[in-house]
Amino acid sequence: EVQLVESGGGLVQAGGSLRLSCAASGFTFGDYAIGWFRQAPGKEREGVAFITSGGSTNYADSVKGRFTISRDSAKNAVYLQMNSLKPMDTAVYYCNVSVGSHRYWGQGTQVTVSS
Repeated sequence: EVQLVESGGGLVQAGGSLRLSCAASGFTFGDYAIGWFRQAPGKEREGVAFITSGGSTNYADSVKGRFTISRDSAKNAVYLQMNSLKPMDTAVYYCNVSVGSHRYWGQGTQVTVSS
């Protein structure tokens, strides 16, 4: 069974940093790209950062230069380092993997950035 468990969210002041973690299990971690998404109240879920099985990364324009995605195959984990946080980054953050025809999501972790 594919499982994704996010952690590391919290309340931080604007300009601060947080590091999110996504612990993965139930699939061959090293074979799949992993993505971080976020959903703010009243808005659609949007992609934030992606990392391929080979370690190539891609970011939404809104987070480029501030967020860094990385993966640790020894721990089956993906991380999202978020620096220079802004109130607009407030959202529930989810990690995602597509295995076969299925998209799997974690339960999400809340990030709140106060001004």
